[in-house]
Amino acid sequence: MTNQDHLWRGVYPAATTQFSADGSIDLDATQRVLTALVDDGVTGLILLGTCGENNSLDPDEKRAVLRAGVEAVGGRVPLVTGVSEFTTRNAATFAQEAEKIGIDALMVLPGMVYVPTTAELATHFRTVAEATGLPIMLYNNPPAYRVSVDFATLEALRPVKNIVAIKESAPDTRRFTDLITRFGDRYTVMAGLDDVALEGLMLGASGWVSGLTSAFPQESVALVAAFDRGDLEEARRIYRWFMPLLHLDAEHDLVQSIKLAEEIMGRGSERVRPPRLPLAGERRAEVIAMVEEAARTRPVAKASVAA
Repeated sequence: MTNQDHLWRGVYPAATTQFSADGSIDLDATQRVLTALVDDGVTGLILLGTCGENNSLDPDEKRAVLRAGVEAVGGRVPLVTGVSEFTTRNAATFAQEAEKIGIDALMVLPGMVYVPTTAELATHFRTVAEATGLPIMLYNNPPAYRVSVDFATLEALRPVKNIVAIKESAPDTRRFTDLITRFGDRYTVMAGLDDVALEGLMLGASGWVSGLTSAFPQESVALVAAFDRGDLEEARRIYRWFMPLLHLDAEHDLVQSIKLAEEIMGRGSERVRPPRLPLAGERRAEVIAMVEEAARTRPVAKASVAA
């Protein structure tokens, strides 16, 4: 079975990029984070997504992270990279570079900052797709990026064969049903917002792209496994335990919160790159208390340690 056979199913943590004290990328620590997640049973990995701080890295750093990921876990699970650029040309170039490095698939975002028309958004996605042979998952997250991958855009992209999936991070769960009703099996749908993940799975999502999995991978894997085998009672039990933390994924400081949770759980460092800063004060204390309570009551016994 190849990596392509596992695409768009199961649990895909949006992995973090690890930094040294001086702010440079710590590739060794990043590789340890990735390896530990795979060892704990995740189905695939998203590199250089929001939690990977894509837009805080320069092009050479992005390529270095991708090479480090391929070196550490390539071949064990599918590796998907975020494509998050300010211009369509840069996005297409990065997609080509990722393919040469050995990445298995792409998660393509709208062009950063600019809010496009439907025609402009479709052209952006189509141009990136035409630049590569890799399968593509579009990332829909209107609250974060001010752009909705609307049905008119998806209709325009129907003929583009390597655009095959959608990461759905709109908070309105009706979108899952509307997507599947409108497009059938044309696009595979992945749940992309942690605190509506189980709802997404129940409404037809094939898997979960997750932020908090980086801190609690075993529970995430167990939740999806319970759902897949039809044990909804167990899935709900894990989900209810997880929910206070899963809400963090919907906040503006999700990256800092997730990396702090990773550090508390011995899986990485909370260091982020400015303009982000580590959590401080009351917010930091609140998140620490939430993670410690989750660790105390976790429904899966043991977790491997990455660092």
